Amino acid sequence: MADLREVDGALTRRAAARIPAGVGKALSAVEESAESSKLWCGAAAVMAWKGGGRGRRAAAAGLAALAVAQLVSNGLCKQLAGRPRPPAEWIPHDEVADRPDSSSFPSGHTAAAVAFTAAVAPTWPAAGALCALPAAMVAVERVQSGAHYPSDVAAGAAIGLAGAWLARRAPALLLRHWR
Repeated sequence: MADLREVDGALTRRAAARIPAGVGKALSAVEESAESSKLWCGAAAVMAWKGGGRGRRAAAAGLAALAVAQLVSNGLCKQLAGRPRPPAEWIPHDEVADRPDSSSFPSGHTAAAVAFTAAVAPTWPAAGALCALPAAMVAVERVQSGAHYPSDVAAGAAIGLAGAWLARRAPALLLRHWR
């Protein structure tokens, strides 16, 4: 565990210091649009509106996965973990002042982004590919801004993948069980 903390700290300091200011601003803009899942809900609305049956199925799967991931990451894991955010002195820019007070572990933003993207992709691969870029940007921004350690983001991504798997498979599992 001590080795993980050391690597986590070194990667956090590196990401915060090495990402150019312009890139940091772009990452922040994408993260801000993803705040409270606005970006993913907007993407789901466009998919449902423009994508026909496939778009509606992709949007429904994405939103279901997002809900599962948010429930697990923010409703359960953050309450149990209680991990402090990276120290403010590690972050050499002003974004560190805009961090939440909640537990650092896991990254709920990353969980939501990965869940939505991973659930959409099997039904509509092109939409999933379009969502992958902002999802990756959200994950990077969470470390760059000092809001999370890389292990928080990795755990959020794992929760997002599990949420997508569950959201896509739960209907079939429930139908099989009720037959």
